[in-house]
Amino acid sequence: MTLTHIPLDQLHPSKANVRKVGAKHVDDLVQSIETLGLLQPLLVRPDSDGTPDSFEIIAGQRRYHALSKIAEMGEIEPVPCMVMANHDDAAAIEASLAENIARLPMDEIDQYKAFAALAKEGVDIDDIAARFGVTSRLVKQRLAIANIHPPILTAYRKEQIDASSLRNLTLAPLAKQKEWWALFKDEDGYPPTGHALKRWLLGGGDIPTTHALFDVSDYDGAIITDLFGDAQYFDDASKFWPHQNTAIAALRDRYLINGWQEVTVCDVGAWWSEWEHVKTKKKQGGHVFIQIGHDGEVTCHEGFITKDEAKRREKAASGKADTPIAKPELTKAMQNYLNLHRHAAVRAKLLDHQGLVLRVATAQIIAGSALWKVTADPQKSNTPAIAESLETNTAEATFAEEREAIRQLLGLEEGGNIVASKDDWNVSRSLPSVMATLMELNDETVTRMFTFVVAECLPCGHPLVELLGLTMEVDLAQAHQPDEVFFDLWKDKQAINAAIEEVASKRKAASHISDTAKVQKAVLRNAIKASQPDWTPRYFRFPMEGYTDKGGIPVFDHWSQVALWLDGGDNTELPEAKAA
Repeated sequence: MTLTHIPLDQLHPSKANVRKVGAKHVDDLVQSIETLGLLQPLLVRPDSDGTPDSFEIIAGQRRYHALSKIAEMGEIEPVPCMVMANHDDAAAIEASLAENIARLPMDEIDQYKAFAALAKEGVDIDDIAARFGVTSRLVKQRLAIANIHPPILTAYRKEQIDASSLRNLTLAPLAKQKEWWALFKDEDGYPPTGHALKRWLLGGGDIPTTHALFDVSDYDGAIITDLFGDAQYFDDASKFWPHQNTAIAALRDRYLINGWQEVTVCDVGAWWSEWEHVKTKKKQGGHVFIQIGHDGEVTCHEGFITKDEAKRREKAASGKADTPIAKPELTKAMQNYLNLHRHAAVRAKLLDHQGLVLRVATAQIIAGSALWKVTADPQKSNTPAIAESLETNTAEATFAEEREAIRQLLGLEEGGNIVASKDDWNVSRSLPSVMATLMELNDETVTRMFTFVVAECLPCGHPLVELLGLTMEVDLAQAHQPDEVFFDLWKDKQAINAAIEEVASKRKAASHISDTAKVQKAVLRNAIKASQPDWTPRYFRFPMEGYTDKGGIPVFDHWSQVALWLDGGDNTELPEAKAA
């Protein structure tokens, strides 16, 4: 290698020079050369095609373009150059990269072509990395560009495709790249780009492995690597979430074991705002909220309660309110639904217990009740769907058949209850008329009628229903099964998840812990269909049971009264209505 001075018009950039982008952005360098002169010679070699007095620039392309701009404004002295031996391609490329790697950054394609050329000369990946101060991973990533569909690379070099899209396309197999390229070329196509492209390639998951709470080696799908960075992604969100949900369930259990009063697993993607909560220490009843992003990231907010709960606690502490702190697991509509179905099953069973009915009547006469005026229970709901559901209850149908038989015995007109309100009275139901009819009937028939009208006056949602259901061992499942209305009204995720564990397994429940209530109910119904087609929820039992310890359901509270009725206040032997 020798130093010589060569006229500018005998120099031209070499094809071996790795810089293809940014080489002509030299305004800063022009000013430097005009002020200080050329501080570093160009690295050149004789032209590879043998043209005499012609040299190709291996390193110093930006200096050459700066000198060319200066030459446009006047004459310029021959340029100092270091002349290399001919046909030394690997060394030429290395010299170019060594100069350029620390200067104006080359784009990924420049780096790919430089590394690929060296690899073609027989230089291995580790040596390429060591020579130029980069990692072997970076060299492998750039060499992987060889797997990009060629037309896509061409479009990128023409700046028709942005760098973000090119990087994301390295995540895709060739077939998927071709599918995207077809959309790109189609005038009516809408090829996704940027971040949307990544979601398209990953099936909408876009879940990095760093967000996994579980051992990634347990994942039974593929891991996709971003060839321009260190990020790795799961290829199938549907395979990721069961593992992540199981880990989240274990995380929740650890919090509970460590003494946190309540741990709420938020819906995936649900926003958690600190301004909607009040910071509360664990000893003061603070909760943990587990926030889950669509990308699988889990954030735990420890020591908070909602502002609404903070207000309820403040009122309870001041004695101004006795509102339960925890939100009940059953909505008012769901409680109405269950009360009506339980009521229907109990009063239908009363038809076979005439002796018990006489005692019920006596008790109501002595102690009174909300219905002992006397009027029939209206059996009403403000929700049409609940009313329609009640019509499918076989116990309700049995009761309706007996009502019609009693109506015929009394000679009453069709429609309405036997025990009518004052506004419904008419000539055919006047006291003398009904009394005259009863006088003509035998004791057995009158007792049958008495049994019916007492059952018709049984107050829905009353502790008396619970007492009778337990006493007569009522099986609500024989009269009614959970229907569409039941599942539509069931809202509490924690309760539904507990039911999945009851029907399927703890593992199954854990794998769906962060799913929405809608998804959990679908999982529960599939599990019922597959393994327990005769399953009925704990709410159908006597005593009624729940799936959480939240409380706030009147039927549970009724059992303290039932206990007193059964044994004079000592309820230690009684079965309890509780959250199992």
